[in-house]
Amino acid sequence: MKTTMKTICLLLLLFITGINSTFADNQPKIMWLDCSANFERFSYPDSIQFYVEKCHKIGITHLVLDIKDNSGEVVYPSKYAIQKKNWKNFERPDFDFINTFIKVAHANGMVILANMNVFSDGHGYFNRGAIYDKHKKWQSINYVPGKGLIPVNEIKGRVSKFLNPALKSVQKYEINLIQEVVKNYDIDGIMLDRGRYDCIDSDFSQASKKLFEKYISKKVKRYPEDIFEWAPNTKGGFSRVPGPHYLKWLEWRASIIYNFMKKARQSIKKIKPDCMLAVYTGAWYPSYYEVGVNWASNTYDPSKDFNWATPDYKNYGFAELVDFYTNGNYYWNVTLEEYRKSNGTYKNETDSEVSVGEHLCVEGGCKYSRKLLNGRPFYGGLYVEDYKKDPKQFQKAVRMCLKESDGVMIFDIVHIINRNWWSYLEEALNNK
Repeated sequence: MKTTMKTICLLLLLFITGINSTFADNQPKIMWLDCSANFERFSYPDSIQFYVEKCHKIGITHLVLDIKDNSGEVVYPSKYAIQKKNWKNFERPDFDFINTFIKVAHANGMVILANMNVFSDGHGYFNRGAIYDKHKKWQSINYVPGKGLIPVNEIKGRVSKFLNPALKSVQKYEINLIQEVVKNYDIDGIMLDRGRYDCIDSDFSQASKKLFEKYISKKVKRYPEDIFEWAPNTKGGFSRVPGPHYLKWLEWRASIIYNFMKKARQSIKKIKPDCMLAVYTGAWYPSYYEVGVNWASNTYDPSKDFNWATPDYKNYGFAELVDFYTNGNYYWNVTLEEYRKSNGTYKNETDSEVSVGEHLCVEGGCKYSRKLLNGRPFYGGLYVEDYKKDPKQFQKAVRMCLKESDGVMIFDIVHIINRNWWSYLEEALNNK
């Protein structure tokens, strides 16, 4: 990642003020600030200042401020999206939310990135978001086992309601939002979360069929069966049976996400060359193809290791497009030794079935990511609630990310606050 003049100035500021210990090892220590979970807490400038300074004091160097959540709503006045002014019956006072954070973060020599949930446009628990009305025509059509093709709005139990990433209108809308933020705010980077498909079931609309047929230069006779078919199995569930176009379908979906990331980067750099494109994904690469994402380096050829990848799948590895990358190592098991002593199975958030493999622990996930990224820096992400019963295990996970990746990302500040784990986190960040 290229060091920008702004980053150099921030490092100089820390040195001059005598509080440069947080950057002593040159490892970003990142705190995520979720939009909804902290909505009321961050509705007052003095509260924002208090928590930013508290993060800085314990050694946090970077903040990721969630400004577009999984409902698709944004926390600033937008020309394109709905502004999130209230949450759970609390009305946010009228003030410049984003600039307040930027001002305090920069005053403390911190880097601040704005997170945008890209292709999620509705909150399923609260039925909020434009996917229910204005953007209903953009919603994902999912191929649900035993039920067939169903609009995502009609699927019960899904918290995040996804759009179809392949639609040009969807991509243009998301790029407009990204450009709007880069133009209007002195943000250090744009973080893209949920820059993916909903799941392996998504998207099976007629629009996707036409785009895929154009990609492979032939007609799909049986759709979706020629992609794959959900067949009843002996366990009372369904198994995915690949059709003749299955592998090219997976490749095509990866190309959709790759090309969007390329457009996002170009749109940011055209406005502000020093503004970083940052991306957040799950660390479970062997099954992440299910959501159409190849976050590896384009020098890595997954077709040599996995039967789901074509030889051209590697062309859509987008690591080289990204300035700042963090992965989610969301596991109780921290070390490879702990994983090997466990039953070895795990079902990640985006998986359709249980996975196995040594990447399914913090140490393994970081080491595997290092291999896939061909030496590019990355920052190991942790979900605090994975360790809610054991703060010492949490500290072990933080230290492992600092050891095996180039930094650490903590998701989310709300859990540190609610559990009052500030001292535990400070000790782990500074290796005390």
